[in-house]
Amino acid sequence: MRIEDYALIGDMHTAALVGRDGSIDWLCLPRFDSPACFAALLDGPSAGRWLLAPAGGGRATSRGYREGTLILETTWDGPGGSVRVVDFMPPRGEAPDVVRIVEGVRGRVEMTMELVLRFDYGHDVPWLRYEPGVLAAVAGGDATWLRTPVELCPDADRHRTTASFTVGEGQRVPFALTWQQSWLPRPEPVDPPEALADTERLWREWARRCGYQGDYDEAVRTSLLTLKALTYAPTGGLVAAATTSLPEQLGGPRNWDYRYCWLRDASFTLQAMMTAGYDAEARAWREWLLRAVAGHPADLQIMYTVEGGRRIAEWTADWLSGYEGSQPVRVGNAASGQFQLDVYGETLDCLHLARRSGLAIDDEAWDVQNALMNYLEGIWDRPDNGLWETRGPRRQFVHSKVLAWVAADRMIQAVEAFGRDGPVGRWRALRERIHQDVCAHGYDAERNTFTQYYGSTGLDAALLLIPRLGFLPPDDPRVVGTVDAIARDLVHDGLVLRYQAEDQEIDGLPGGEGTFLACSFWLADALAATGRRRRATELFERLLGLRNDVGLLSEEYDTVHHRQVGNFPQAYSHVSVINSATVLSGRFRPGRPRHQAG
Repeated sequence: MRIEDYALIGDMHTAALVGRDGSIDWLCLPRFDSPACFAALLDGPSAGRWLLAPAGGGRATSRGYREGTLILETTWDGPGGSVRVVDFMPPRGEAPDVVRIVEGVRGRVEMTMELVLRFDYGHDVPWLRYEPGVLAAVAGGDATWLRTPVELCPDADRHRTTASFTVGEGQRVPFALTWQQSWLPRPEPVDPPEALADTERLWREWARRCGYQGDYDEAVRTSLLTLKALTYAPTGGLVAAATTSLPEQLGGPRNWDYRYCWLRDASFTLQAMMTAGYDAEARAWREWLLRAVAGHPADLQIMYTVEGGRRIAEWTADWLSGYEGSQPVRVGNAASGQFQLDVYGETLDCLHLARRSGLAIDDEAWDVQNALMNYLEGIWDRPDNGLWETRGPRRQFVHSKVLAWVAADRMIQAVEAFGRDGPVGRWRALRERIHQDVCAHGYDAERNTFTQYYGSTGLDAALLLIPRLGFLPPDDPRVVGTVDAIARDLVHDGLVLRYQAEDQEIDGLPGGEGTFLACSFWLADALAATGRRRRATELFERLLGLRNDVGLLSEEYDTVHHRQVGNFPQAYSHVSVINSATVLSGRFRPGRPRHQAG
């Protein structure tokens, strides 16, 4: 099944992917980065799945979310009748639940259910026990209970459970799967109709708070719901995606675990939330950020767990064949230990945006920012792994230096515009020194473009952010030249590559990847900023057309095979939908350009 054939349900602690065939092929319990109990997405049915569909099988006729909610309704129409499956995860109470309700719409339809539970990413086969109306499964620390009025049939040899039943017009047949740590008491069962009402109420109340007013309202609201679904409610942390190891190149090794929180997403996410009037979510994300980065500045990481944890060891689940044979399947992310200079600027830019947007920041938070800035003063000229977490040699990446400039600039603005105390004269001198260094070593005057790193001839889509960040104004000839160079040399079939990934000296990996969707949105923003609004609008609307039938986007798009690739759904892509819609609606306020000549 293609990546875009999946839809998302979740409870703001974790999320599941539901295919067009009625199979839940991915679910981690109890939270986003926990081991999967359904991992068919990365192998096949034997790695765990939950199928609920007409006995004849096949793809659904139609599906969609109830308006303003993350309640998925999937419908099959056939000669004998029509049936709908309603999938959702209720608000988290005592334990996580997945509820599926089969509704007869017309005639009578024969249905089938197959439940294959496999804990620890398909590795652990549980022991199954059958009680009246309940299936209990346990293996190690994991336990689940499936409750349904339908008679369940065990298959001891294959360690799976099946059911066959008929649903008629007006009938409703519920299924509720509950997880708990195996040593704790069995949770109280949910009442499916009541849980459905609670879930609908929660999502619709949240959706009604949306204050976005501008063009592309439907796309913005869908992306906001997606971001909310990818938020870990207890801490406010936003995971980059709900999955691990969906490939950036089909059959290739560029398979990463994105179930963590990246600092690079911070300012973009805050901008998106504030634009839509979700101040509470913006505040929770800022507070997560402040807790995560607290500590010695030298220990600042590019990513953290949803709780703000720092240890994200990477290993491979070698027993899984990978999505369409794409190996290895990785759990954890070794890039968490990389040195990326840009995270200092991204953190300080996020907190600057919070100040500018009226989110109060206390003295303790200012102390943290001062510590980060003081440390950055001594390391800004070091080579790093860059925004894209390259696993090749460290370089003097231009985008990283621009973000070091951003850090100094935002601290200066905190003093000048918001009355904070700090060595503003020293910071001004540093800001000027970084700016001159970037313009002297990161700009190719002969080609009239900034380059990926000092001395390079290559390009980097992150350079499109230069005007947005305020490093140079959009009408600066160097900015226009850079946008033109990227539009000419990094675009494949109208969409933008991050960089030329075939150059193994950059990232240390073989093969290429798809076009990066966030970068394509950045190009639309840059085209609009440089006066090419019609081209910007055309590109933006084409990107919206790449969304799947329920409005979701992955990380990348394969322009050869015309399909989504990379982890799914991708927060960065959906943040970019919101921010680009804001730009094209004329509501975006970029960072103030501080230099004209450099």
